[in-house]
Amino acid sequence: MTATRTAAPGHLAAPAAGDAAVRAATPDELATVLEDLRGRLAGVRRLGVAFSGGVDSSLLLALAVRVLGADGVVALLGVSPSLAVDERVAAHEVAREIGVGVVEVTTHEGERPEYQANGPDRCFFCKDELFTRIDDEVVAAHRLDAVAYGENADDARRPDRPGSQAATTHAVLRPLADLGLTKADVRRLARGLDLAVADKPAAPCLASRIPHHEPVTPEKLRQVDQAESALRGLGLTDLRVRHHGDVARVELLAEDLPRAVVEPLRSALQAAVRAAGFRFVALDLGGIQSGAFTLPLVTR
Repeated sequence: MTATRTAAPGHLAAPAAGDAAVRAATPDELATVLEDLRGRLAGVRRLGVAFSGGVDSSLLLALAVRVLGADGVVALLGVSPSLAVDERVAAHEVAREIGVGVVEVTTHEGERPEYQANGPDRCFFCKDELFTRIDDEVVAAHRLDAVAYGENADDARRPDRPGSQAATTHAVLRPLADLGLTKADVRRLARGLDLAVADKPAAPCLASRIPHHEPVTPEKLRQVDQAESALRGLGLTDLRVRHHGDVARVELLAEDLPRAVVEPLRSALQAAVRAAGFRFVALDLGGIQSGAFTLPLVTR
């Protein structure tokens, strides 16, 4: 694979205050982004997109299809115990909506001692495993000229994204970031393309629920996956179940906290989490906290 990076041209024109959360990108804005992307993919006939079914990789997949055609794009889904079952199913549905087939790439990051150790650099070893498997097993088989993934401009500025270094090591393209597209831009463009995942909450891998320096094991990942799936079944749309041994610390949206402590949801929530193997269920009054385990360690 080959890759080049040049300075980002800046994100879409800023909408009015408060508008970024609701307005879809206009056809002219979409056309501009597609033209810029076409220039960055010059010489690429077949592109593999490291795909999770989240809004970033889904937008990249949809834009790439418009530039290269459906036959020129392959969605590459890394599958391991750290991928939630619900997310795996949803990713296939999104790719079907976009019109691209999914190639599942089985990864074995859980066998790497560095990943099991669960330091703040855990994501590097996960992404390195994925991109290594793609290099070794997928590129030649699917005649790919390049591989890309869905890092956006906001991700590129965060210090808790060591997976970005793995992308650099493997010469993986990051077109959204290179185009200067922020998370708000990504959602607006996804709305402009009528993607069903335009407003989908972030869904980090299950290992992110385990405090750093506590070992990542398949059993812990299974517990988190089972508990989170059960809570979504109760109508809680965005949540995390943090694994603290016998204790599950549940993070919910702020607006969901009041109803989570009264019946009937209180008992149903407690029973669902205990059924996953936890003895105690704690509700975090801080709500959802992205990067809560990693940011304090990498910003000291």
